[in-house]
Amino acid sequence: MVVAECYPIFGSEDTADLFNPDELIDLFLRCSVDGICIIDMENRFIRINHMFTRIFGYNEDDLIGRKVIDLPIPVCLNGILSQVKNGKAFTNLITQRQHKDGHILDIAVSYSPLRNKNEEIIAITAIYRDVTKEISMERELKRTRELYKLITENASDLIKVYSRDKTILYASPSHEKALGFLPEQLLGMHVLDVIQDEDHESLKRMAKNLNDSGEPQLLQLKLKTKDNKVFYSESTISPVYNGNMEIDSYVTVSRNITERIENDTALRNLDRLSIIGQLAAGVAHEIRNPLTSLKGFSKLLKSSNSPEKQNEYLSIMSDELDRIDMIVNEFMSLAKPQAIQFERGNLISIIDSTINVLRPQAMLDNVQVTVKYPKEDNLELLCSPNQLKQVFVNLLKNAIESMPHGGNVSIGVRKLKNKRVVIAFKDEGPGIDKEVLKYLGTPFYTTKDKGIGLGLTVSNKIVQEHNGTMKIDSQQGKGTTVKIEFECI
Repeated sequence: MVVAECYPIFGSEDTADLFNPDELIDLFLRCSVDGICIIDMENRFIRINHMFTRIFGYNEDDLIGRKVIDLPIPVCLNGILSQVKNGKAFTNLITQRQHKDGHILDIAVSYSPLRNKNEEIIAITAIYRDVTKEISMERELKRTRELYKLITENASDLIKVYSRDKTILYASPSHEKALGFLPEQLLGMHVLDVIQDEDHESLKRMAKNLNDSGEPQLLQLKLKTKDNKVFYSESTISPVYNGNMEIDSYVTVSRNITERIENDTALRNLDRLSIIGQLAAGVAHEIRNPLTSLKGFSKLLKSSNSPEKQNEYLSIMSDELDRIDMIVNEFMSLAKPQAIQFERGNLISIIDSTINVLRPQAMLDNVQVTVKYPKEDNLELLCSPNQLKQVFVNLLKNAIESMPHGGNVSIGVRKLKNKRVVIAFKDEGPGIDKEVLKYLGTPFYTTKDKGIGLGLTVSNKIVQEHNGTMKIDSQQGKGTTVKIEFECI
């Protein structure tokens, strides 16, 4: 191995003609990327380089011969300079200094003693680096972290961070008040451990949509509390990306909507009771007909001695009783309390059930209801069948009542290519004015004399909870069409 020959720069008489120490010092000062100054033992400036001027704004004419204390300096500097004169060095002291124009700089400075060839301290060198940007970024990062910490620790919303495998990495203190769990008790748990079992499938579908689209998702979830109560939440789930733009983790912000769910339930019950009251007359009329038949055949049964005639009468009476039972069951299914419990439901069966409920009112109002189904009859939805029945009853009832002198209501079901299905309710009523149309769906706004103004409000809410859409088209003199779109299984 060849070692390059090394020449001394200072102290050799043989090389004095090759190297001028002053020129070497000038070259070093000019080429340094840091600001450098040399201070004598009386604390006077004797040299500065161009980077010192660039950092602080002072040139040689401003400083050479002046004492350090003539400039705005930290109080502790005199003590530091005294220690350097005694041989101590200081490295990367972070301090603040003032620019010539008055603005404040963040500076990393190192002080060291300058010795002659006899090891005597003859001056002090100070090396400065402007770290204002870096320190500002650190301050901003620290301020942001403190702000985020302040928000998460004081927010009433539930904030969680969890990994790609759904393990909880962070939980805000608000979980203790809302769910009864201390944040540290949730760390390491799987997200499904704090969600009610019936919502697991909804969460999995949401996760797939989130990973496919990369967009934040909003959904309602029922969370578990420590004492096994149900906590209704509305959660926004957002992806967190790493440097390779891959999803690294997830952030959820959940809000307590238990009171809102209870209010929605109360509104639905109020709407349902209103429907039941208005349908009662039609149902009573529909039941009266088979009851009349039962009375007549029961008398004939008493007076007849023929076994064949008795069997015939009993068969007719059994059919009439089945009809009464069907009417009452449909009526009661609409009346009973309905928790939002999603299950597989056949759309055609739900529509047929709705028509059976409203057939008596349609007959009284001389309205014909026609239905057009697609060829396939296995249209299944993930839904709450009773909730959808309430929606369809509202829409069909509105269509019937829009034609007081009779007419036709057509219900069309059409399956789309994107695994979605459209149900259209079309009437031959007078239509709705554009100015009135924009207010439909507003709570307690109604165009009926006996309406309570909740039907469309509740219906639209139920449709949204089923990830569906509802659209109303109407022209005066041409009737009204209401279209609802759902996703099939």
